[in-house]
Amino acid sequence: MSEIVSAPTGQELETLPGAKPALELLDTVVERSGGQKRDGQRTMAAHVARSLETEKHLLVQAGTGTGKSLGYLVPAIVSAQHSEKPIIVATATLALQSQIVHRDIPRLLEALGDQPEHETDVAILKGRNNYACLHKVEGGYPEDDGDTLFEMDAATGATGKLGEEILRLRSWVQTTDTGDRDELLPGVSDRAWRQVSVTASECLGRKCPLIEECFSENARTQAADADIVITNHALLAINAFEGVNVLPEHEVVIIDEAHELADRVTGAVTGGLSPLMVSKVARSIRKHTTADHKALEQAALKLDDALNGVPAELMARGLPDRVAAAMEQVRDAARSALTDTKAGEKDADAGRQMTRASLTEVHDTAEKMLQADPQHQVIWVSRQGSWEPGRGYVAASDDDPATLNIAPISVAGYLREGLFDGRTVVLTSATLALGESFEATAGALGLMGSGAPRWDAIDVGSPFNYPKQGVLYLASDLPKPGRGVSTEQLDRIVELVVASGGGALGLFSSKRGAELAAEYVRERTDLNILLQGESSLRALVKEFVEDTNSCLFGTMSLWQGVDAPGDSCRLVIMDRIPFPRPDDPLSQARSRAVAQNGGNGFMAVSATHAAVRMAQGAGRLVRSVNDRGVVAVLDSRIATQRYGSYLVKTLPPFWVTQNKDVVLGALERLAQTVETH
Repeated sequence: MSEIVSAPTGQELETLPGAKPALELLDTVVERSGGQKRDGQRTMAAHVARSLETEKHLLVQAGTGTGKSLGYLVPAIVSAQHSEKPIIVATATLALQSQIVHRDIPRLLEALGDQPEHETDVAILKGRNNYACLHKVEGGYPEDDGDTLFEMDAATGATGKLGEEILRLRSWVQTTDTGDRDELLPGVSDRAWRQVSVTASECLGRKCPLIEECFSENARTQAADADIVITNHALLAINAFEGVNVLPEHEVVIIDEAHELADRVTGAVTGGLSPLMVSKVARSIRKHTTADHKALEQAALKLDDALNGVPAELMARGLPDRVAAAMEQVRDAARSALTDTKAGEKDADAGRQMTRASLTEVHDTAEKMLQADPQHQVIWVSRQGSWEPGRGYVAASDDDPATLNIAPISVAGYLREGLFDGRTVVLTSATLALGESFEATAGALGLMGSGAPRWDAIDVGSPFNYPKQGVLYLASDLPKPGRGVSTEQLDRIVELVVASGGGALGLFSSKRGAELAAEYVRERTDLNILLQGESSLRALVKEFVEDTNSCLFGTMSLWQGVDAPGDSCRLVIMDRIPFPRPDDPLSQARSRAVAQNGGNGFMAVSATHAAVRMAQGAGRLVRSVNDRGVVAVLDSRIATQRYGSYLVKTLPPFWVTQNKDVVLGALERLAQTVETH
């Protein structure tokens, strides 16, 4: 059962169960911090308080500018005062997690001042690989294959970029209190960070000689004693579905960026296995243990042979016989090797631990694939293509290395049982409803159908005047996009960022697209182009906000959670409509399931997916009542295809134009106002 509730105002809000103390505290915070009361924020806080008081699930759509972080943090703080267990707040992105921890909560607690709630203990908890591993830094782990700790010039003795980053990392580890990657400014590359971190499965746990000083363990200890724990969807999924207690016991979960939850959970429970992975584990057995590696090596060869010529596509009927036979050999060889490597487990051997972690993953993934039910799970083969200079993206052939993948068609059942059962869950986002209906989101989360738990939903609106604050530019004259970013798109990007004088957030559908655009613009302008992956996300966003004439290019994690109000972001560029890939097996399987039930698979799956992400991306532009700017969609299909009007309607109601000259003129005028500030 569900109920779409109306939005009472004024004194009516205080009559909701649990609302009055939350509203009083919110008003105190807003007044002391010099802010203004926002009707949407007060409505949200009252309904969140009621949800926590009555233990009924709640969906809250809160438009940009509502101040939704305070809208749920204040009632959470009130509730935490009389709760024996911590309240979990989960975000999809590290960017929003960092914003809450480093900006929203400090401001909130400072404003509380002498209030009893000022003593609320808040902790942040991330995946283990987000913390530096002291044992690895001190040489307790073997180097990864193909990586060297330092790249050194033999003639000069100078270290390369990787070596310089790791020298800085080593120095930082000696002074940091948290070991949290996001505390390192400026950040380092992913490759450098891998040299000082381990995954959860690679960790030695209680056998580690440095367990008492471990940054990750200390973060978990602090979380266990906290009133509110800030974490992410991935850890929430692991805690709920994999039987691993990575979070402290809890009865209340508040999920921000909730439109991402189903996809994040899907990612957490998706597995992959390739002959290359199996072969690498066999080499690890030979290198780090005395166990026999030959059986797994033979299994890898058999799997490679079985996959030879198998097209990269959905296996709608499950594993073919020859692939299943090879997979059985992989599973059995991995199981035998796990037994053999168990000997001597009392000793803390990092190499053996890494080997056993990889072996366990191979065994468990093979077992899942062999036991898969085609009605509920999907298996597919993927082959990696390549990017070639002068040719662009070259699709993989059936002879390229293959990976077998497995994922659930729907995670609704997982969520209903693992998350909603026995807890109170509040879900919020700027994009939970399509039109005025929450049913699509609720269905994906397991809140619809027979036996679904009861929930309320409310849309508290947005305070912004979108038609006056923003322009939506539909580049209808560009050619229909193909693979990668076209030269015409790249030239248009240069025109736009030059007109705006920077202040541009480039949202790309692929990592390669972002890299190519960054390289292209750097060669043709003097603008400071920041690129995701060249530093930590927090460091990049910080520089983007502080340097109002810089540009930040990246992929999906920038489409949401980036908060850059003011002049820093006056142009948002989307290279294409973010549909799932046409050959994406999960989307194919989900579309087919919708069609079998009489629905429109494309609109229900692909168009909905794109609409939510575009709405999130467009929401990066206007973050305050004074913000002005342009959202530029460089995909002509939004202006030429029938589904384009549907996508436009799901975006904030900006003023819409297809006239490039009008847009360039508007950006030039904006750039002039920035210069005069």
